[in-house]
Amino acid sequence: MTLKKLTTLAMATVVSASLLVGCSGNNESAENDKITVAMITDVAGVNDQSFNQSAWEGLQQAEKELGVEVKYLESKQDSDYATNIETLVDEDVDLILGVGMKLSDAIKEGAELYPDQNFVIVDEELTDISNVKSILFNAQESAYLAGLVAGKTTKTDNVGFIGGMQLPTVDTFKYGFMAGVKAVNPDATIQVQYANSFTDQAKGKAIANQMYSNGADIVFTCGGDVGTGSIEAAKENGKFAIGVDRDQSDLAPENVLTSAIKRVDVGVYETVKAYLDGTFEGGTTTIYGLEDNAVGIPDTTKNLVSQEILDLVEETITKLKNKEITVPKNEEEYNAMVK
Repeated sequence: MTLKKLTTLAMATVVSASLLVGCSGNNESAENDKITVAMITDVAGVNDQSFNQSAWEGLQQAEKELGVEVKYLESKQDSDYATNIETLVDEDVDLILGVGMKLSDAIKEGAELYPDQNFVIVDEELTDISNVKSILFNAQESAYLAGLVAGKTTKTDNVGFIGGMQLPTVDTFKYGFMAGVKAVNPDATIQVQYANSFTDQAKGKAIANQMYSNGADIVFTCGGDVGTGSIEAAKENGKFAIGVDRDQSDLAPENVLTSAIKRVDVGVYETVKAYLDGTFEGGTTTIYGLEDNAVGIPDTTKNLVSQEILDLVEETITKLKNKEITVPKNEEEYNAMVK
């Protein structure tokens, strides 16, 4: 099906360029043969100011620059994942992306039911399935850099981490952040709590308020829309927050100290490009990191952070790229580092 569409597109391009024919019927045919790519969000929704929104921005870029047709389906609850896959298969979508590891079981089941359908899973690895491409990120590196900033900036030697749910992808941020804090401020206290949600802004705000009351002056939240509530708490308390996935400084320019960026948009765009180029390979995993400009902290960090800290971040980025520093991404690696 994909090869047929790609061939049709190529032929349409040649005919259009050589004959300059503008027949309305031919244009309609070309439109119908567009490659279609669709993503399924997790329960946080496409406007979560974070993970899902970044993935959608990657698809929008692909639509603009690569000429594909893109769409998304939101999931209100976990049971929607399988239903949304069925819907997109019925619509003859060429490439289906599951955004987030919570969709991994549904993507795996869908791939087995529809072996001719190509899938992508973001933040999970399904390398034993030939029609699923896996995308991962070295998010621990961006979290480490954010931890350096927090550890150097805190006046109370007390910072917080709020996770949406206790999942490996969230803990990757947690342990990277904690490692960064401890690298420059070994005596700092790090409060940790989970909201058990990626959508509950009120819960994020309540937990952040509690952490600020307990002495934290900087709180990093990795939890989709939970982080929106946490940032609101930072504004009300006159404290600092750290954003995640995207540069979230626009939510509170005076309070978002930095953001631990995981550019899902880069991974999504490059995957769609590979699909069009014919280099898409199911059953494989691509890991995006600093070298791909897919993780890091944003330029807006300079608005609230001293030049001394910015210089430290730049030095650390060089060391990370040269593999002089290894950042932990789970509890075992973190415990081994801090011993």
